[in-house]
Parts: sequence; structure tokens; C-alpha cells
Amino acid sequence: MAFKNFKLETDADGIVLVTWDTPGRSMNVLDETSVTELEEIVKQTTGDAAVKGVVITSGKEALCAGADLSMLEGMAHQYADLLKAKGEEAANQMLFDQSRRFSQVFRSIETSGKPWVAAINGLALGGGFELTLACHYRVAADNPKTRLGLPEVKVGLFPGAGGTQRVPRIVQPADAMQLLLKGEAVNLVRAKALNLIHAIVPAADMITAAKDWIKGGGKAVAPWDEKGFKLPGGPVFSKAGMQMFPAGNAIYRRETYDNYPAARAIMSCVYEGLQLPIDAALRVESRYFTQVLRSNEAAAMIRSLFLSMQELNKGARRPPNVPPTKVKKLAVIGAGFMGASVGYVSARAGIDVVLIDRDQASADKGKGHAQTVIDDLIKKGRAKESDRDAVMSRISATADYSVLKDCDLVIEAVFEDRKVKAETYAKAQPLLKDGAIFASNTSTLPINSLAEEFKDQGKFIGIHFFSPVEKMMLVEIIVGKNTGDAALATALDYTRMIGKTPIVVNDSRGFYANRCVGRYIAEGNEMFLEGVPPAMIENCAKMAGMPVGPLSLSDEVALDLGLKVIKATEADLGPNSINPDQKKLMVELVEKQGRLGRKNSKGFYDYPEKGKGQKSLWAGLADLQPKKLDPDTLDIEELKQRFLVVQAVEAARTVEDHVITDMREADVGSILGFGFAPFTGGTLSYIDFMGTRKFVELCHRLEAKYGSRFTPPKLLEDMAAKGETFYGRFPPKKLAAA
Repeated sequence: MAFKNFKLETDADGIVLVTWDTPGRSMNVLDETSVTELEEIVKQTTGDAAVKGVVITSGKEALCAGADLSMLEGMAHQYADLLKAKGEEAANQMLFDQSRRFSQVFRSIETSGKPWVAAINGLALGGGFELTLACHYRVAADNPKTRLGLPEVKVGLFPGAGGTQRVPRIVQPADAMQLLLKGEAVNLVRAKALNLIHAIVPAADMITAAKDWIKGGGKAVAPWDEKGFKLPGGPVFSKAGMQMFPAGNAIYRRETYDNYPAARAIMSCVYEGLQLPIDAALRVESRYFTQVLRSNEAAAMIRSLFLSMQELNKGARRPPNVPPTKVKKLAVIGAGFMGASVGYVSARAGIDVVLIDRDQASADKGKGHAQTVIDDLIKKGRAKESDRDAVMSRISATADYSVLKDCDLVIEAVFEDRKVKAETYAKAQPLLKDGAIFASNTSTLPINSLAEEFKDQGKFIGIHFFSPVEKMMLVEIIVGKNTGDAALATALDYTRMIGKTPIVVNDSRGFYANRCVGRYIAEGNEMFLEGVPPAMIENCAKMAGMPVGPLSLSDEVALDLGLKVIKATEADLGPNSINPDQKKLMVELVEKQGRLGRKNSKGFYDYPEKGKGQKSLWAGLADLQPKKLDPDTLDIEELKQRFLVVQAVEAARTVEDHVITDMREADVGSILGFGFAPFTGGTLSYIDFMGTRKFVELCHRLEAKYGSRFTPPKLLEDMAAKGETFYGRFPPKKLAAA
């Protein structure tokens, strides 16, 4: 029988080489076709006495990127339909049977009686890596880029095709838990040290080495199917086991606050599965997988962190009428911390960069920052000397604006001051070449007002980076009312070149991300002024799913910058646009106490010298609170809700204001830009999965107690009355440019 995704060749020794090469895709993924064909291949090779063994490899650069998550999303929809039609029992059984298929096919490889070898020629992640673990021997082609791992937990799932059972039967429990709960991929050297692969050989010898193992009498039995098999870390109820699992529980709680059903299921699968024979253990894993697949968290995270992110990265918002652009030379005006970082990530992507500042010393300092970043990576073993030489050779520094004449894209990253920016534009405009695009990296000043200083407003756009640029994956592209398609296409193509995820928003004060995160920081200040203990504010925010507390985030952003934004907003929009109590608090901290945040080692927190302990909340904070509430009388659930609702309701306002026009961008932007609780799927998914009616009721309850910042916009009231969701009312366009 001919297969669509696999090619079979049998050699003179009776060894079948199975080459996985899905047509029309750059990567192999485990989808319905692949698993059905693999099942048939196992049956054929098992039943053929002439077959002495099987080697499975890939016809592409990578072995497999994992399961097709859109297929899993489809299974969840099917479950919902069947639940309505035939009830819970029938729906649960269908989901259990379907989600087990990968696990059962992989187990049939293991028990086929024929030796199977995984010849790993490149990346093997998720279900692709689980397939290799079900093979009796694993040989990898020596390739520094190859990564092996189980990243499912990052999209709200967990390895459901045997990963939670085979990994802890191969690897020490602590290492196994790291692999499963963190979802980080490992290189071949680490994988070999952990015994996840048996051999690393030159690429040209990989298939020969795989076949030689079979010819040399390789056993067609997995270690855990052998009589007398012992777990690498000993039994669960042993001294070592009891040191591992209770501590593991505590770490799990500390890291997740029990917000992630998949992470909890991993803990349970390993704990329960290691006490059972492998077949029963795999059944346990499948039951937990079915349970997690039905969860809102999995649905939300798959949609936002995988499907939507993939669509945005592929150019879902790119104007289709503009031919592809390539930025060969970039100028960054303003070589401070932000500008230098933008220069660094651009040079790393192969773009020639020129850093421009008011004098040569300032420009050189910016180039020095780029060197520091890559030197740190070399120290950590994440870059080579040759990488530094290549990156630094692409960066030049100058005070001479005339270099702009060769640049395709110019990014202005000067101080957040209209006058300074206007002077920069006046200097730069006459020197721009035809077709060059000019972008501002402003984080707060409206793009339309900045564009007034620009002659050709069609070429003017906002490209807002997040700090630290080297780590933050989001770029917010702001379109002014006169921004042209060519400027938008160039900004998106450039963002893709530097490996970031773009969202496209229309202009407003604070755009999208800063509007929402500003609400989060302000809510922390509101709680502080109400008398909530500072430690409780920080802890409740983290319990709600935020990566850092609002007081800590204020310090990172810089308290003096926060005060500047308050003053600028008041000057532009009048005294009613700000909270006078919050302004008073910031004036006290910044102007009277000289506490500017992390940058001068004192803000809401005190920061010790590097290497001399951890930051701690400043003892003097208590004196700045007008009153103090008894923590035992406070409703923790309400505190958690306030943090998420205040950001989500602001996100809904940005939709009503037409700042956000694609719901995917609100969700992906909120998680990547300011760490909005990832398990919710983002600000708008948080509302959708709660239900708009229920969310609006919650808003009104909070509004009655705490004021108009919780007032739902008219759009949300209207959606709640009709029982609509954001993704239902504003379905994203699925057309993506390749």
C-alpha cells in the first residue's frame, strides 16, 4: 500500500527504512493522516516475517514538530457538539478514545516484537519526541541545532502519548520533572547524558548506525517491559521518592499557584503512573490528557499561544498588495539603552545597523551596550566568539546624520519629549532616501501628533519595542491615520526578520499594551492607598497569574517615568484625567524621598548590591499608607479578580475605540507584552471564556465598590445582552501571507 506521508524501502537484510516526509509542509506534524498511516505501517511490518527491524527517520531537516494542535482544537469542538447531542458520557468516551490513538500506536511499536530505531536527523518535539521514546533505540545525527523536548505545557497541554511515563522511566525523577514541567528543549549532548538518546553519530552514518544496531541483535523489548525493571529514582514510596514528590508539590505551587491544570496533571501522571505497570500507567495518562483537553485553559492557550501567534508571525495583518520588503540597512537615532538594544537584535538578524546619537561618545556607548549583551551570552555558553565578531561587524556608531541616505528603515528612539523628537525629525527628513520608512519607538506619545512634524506622513509609523528588547518577543506596530501600506508592510517584514511577534494597533494615548498595563500598575497603587499590605498586593497579583507584582513592575518601569506620564496626561487632558492621590504618592516617592525604582536601587523595593541578597519591600512604605487594613478581613479572590478585570475591561475599551481591530492581537499582545495571566489565553479570551454576561456582572459589582475604572464599555454591555463573544462578533480573518 502507498502512503501519503511516509515512504518505505526494504533492504537486502530485511530492514525497513520508513522516511516521514509530509508533502506540502516544511515540517512533519502528527495529524490524523500520519497516525493512521503509522498504525498501518506497524501492522504491516509486525505481520511480515521477512522484516527484521524498522528504522524511522525524516525526509525533512527536522524529524517532527509535534502534534497538529489545530486537530486537537477540532477534537475539543467535536467534544462540545457531542456533549450537547448525546450527553457527557458519550462525549467523554469519544474524546478519550480519540486522544489515546497516538499513545496506542506508539505502544504497538514498542510491543511489535520487531526492533524499531529512531534515526533523529533534526528537531524532535512533543509527539515527535514521544514517538522516538517508544522506539527501542535512538540514534541522532550530530547537529548543534537539534533540540529534543516536550513543550506541550507551554500551550496548556502535556505529553499525552507516553511522555509522562517513558521519560521518568529513563531519567532521574528531578530531571524528568524539569523536562515535563518546564517544557524546555535540550541539545543532543544533554539528551545523551540523560540517556534520552543512545548515540550521536555523523549525519552521513546515521542510517547505517541505526541498521547496524538491528543487525547486531538489538532487542525489541523496552526496558520497562523486562522482568525486574527498576525505576531510575527508585520506587515512589522510597526514601528518594519521598524526598522528591512532596518537594515537587511545593515547587509546583510556588511556580504556578495551581493555575495550570496541565502542570498539575503532569505531577499526578508521574506520581500515579510510576506505581503501575506501563499499560495501566499509559491509560492513566490518557485519562488525565482527556480531562486537560476539555479545560478552558487548554482551549485558550492553544488558540492564543499557538494558533493565533503562528498566524500573526506568518503575516496575518500584512497588506497583501505590497511586494515583500527587506531591510538591508537600519539607522537607530538615539543610542541609549533601548536604541542600542534595537540595534543589537537587528544586527543579530543579519541587518547592517548604524547607531546615531548627539555626539560620538554617546553613539559609541550604545555600541558598547550591544557588545555587553553578547559578551554575557558567551559567558553563559549561549553564543560563540565568532557570533560576537559577526554581530559587532554589522554595527557602526556615529553622530553624523548623513549616513541616513543609505538606510531603508530609520527608527527614532530618543527621549520621550515632543520637542526633542520634533528636532530629530527636522534633522533627519531631508536626508532620507526615496522609499525609506521612518518609525518612532515612542511608548506613550500618540503617533498622529508626532506625524504632524513629518512631511510624508504615509511613510511614518510607530514601532514600539518592549524592554528588555533582547528578551521581550512582542513588537507593537502603531498605524497613524495617514500611515501607508508600504510603511506597515516594511514594519511587519522587519519585525519578522528580527524574530519578534508583531501586533498592529491604531493610534491612541498609550496604544494598546501601555493602556492595559498602566491599569494594572494603577490598581496596585489603588490597593496601596486603600491600606492593603504591600506584600499582599504583590502576592495576590502573582496568584492571579501575573509574572511580577504591580509595585515591582512600577520599579522596573521607573517611578520617575510613571510620574512624568501622569504629569503629561494631566497637562494634555486636564486634571480629571488622573487620580490626584496616585500623583501625590508618586510625588512623595520620587521628589521627596528620591526613590526612582530599580535604576537607583530604591523604589517600592530596596535593591541590594549585585550578589548581596534579594530585593525586599522598603520598610518605609507603611508610613505612606493613609490607612491600614487587616489582611485577615480581605477577600483574596476579589483582589486577584481586580487585577485581571481592570486590564481586561481596558482591552475591551480598546476594541470599542478601534485601537484593536483583530482579537488575536489583543490576546497575544497581552501575554507577550505584559505577561497577562497566560492560562486565560489573554485579555479578551479571559472575558470570552468567562462569558460576557458573567464578566459584565462582575464589572458592575467591582464598579459599585471601587469606581468607574471597572465600568464596562457600551460595546461590552451590548455583547453581554446578546450573549456574544469577541471572537464570535469579530472573527479574525484567516488569510495569512506566506
